[in-house]
Amino acid sequence: MKLTSGERTATETLRNKRRSVLVETVHRQTEGDGTMKGRMTIGKTLVAVTVSVGLGLLAAGAARAHCDTMKGPVIPEAKAALEKGDVTPILKWVKKDNEAEIKAAFAKAVVVRAKGSEAKELADRYFLETLVRLHRAGEGAPYAGLKDEPVEPIVALADKALADGSADEMVKKMSGHMAEAIKAKFNKVLETRKHKDNSVEAGREFVEAYVIYMHYVEGIHAAIMSAGGHAHTGAVEAEAEHTKHAEHPH
Repeated sequence: MKLTSGERTATETLRNKRRSVLVETVHRQTEGDGTMKGRMTIGKTLVAVTVSVGLGLLAAGAARAHCDTMKGPVIPEAKAALEKGDVTPILKWVKKDNEAEIKAAFAKAVVVRAKGSEAKELADRYFLETLVRLHRAGEGAPYAGLKDEPVEPIVALADKALADGSADEMVKKMSGHMAEAIKAKFNKVLETRKHKDNSVEAGREFVEAYVIYMHYVEGIHAAIMSAGGHAHTGAVEAEAEHTKHAEHPH
């Protein structure tokens, strides 16, 4: 969902406020505030963070992001790193320029999470928010909070292929779906083309089907090119050139 300028500003403000609360409280606990008042502050902060997260998500809409989800690849590995007290395995999720920041956040989180269950919950959330925010920034993508929702089916399929050590099943399923979609759009164009000159409305129906078909095929081709599939792209280009010459010989 694309946000308006006002919605983006409101969401960013909420995120910044939430982050400031988390950072301030974690810093206070790092400095050794173990008093009853300090422990009460942790509980209040957790409530405030939960509310602000909800407000931020409402403002941002149902944004989808693989690495933002609790079941994505980043967060489970980050949780394991926190348990072991070793930041090294998760440094790969951030750019080198952000390495110092993530190390500092990790060190603070490790200190605070030793102060009790509520402190641990707060420290973990603070670190996970920081990690995913920096990871998303490295991708050039916006960050709208952590999401406790299933990953997209295609993403789950891609991760399963990696876990299985084979892309064959994924390629088979994706190729089948893509072929069906192309054929359906192609057949729509063929059918509407038969009647395109019968009336203006029939002509517009053909044009609409034609545009959808062409944009879909072009989109697939563009995706192949952007993914670095130049060898396959070259084959497609060569085939297109061959077809053009076959249809229009000199």
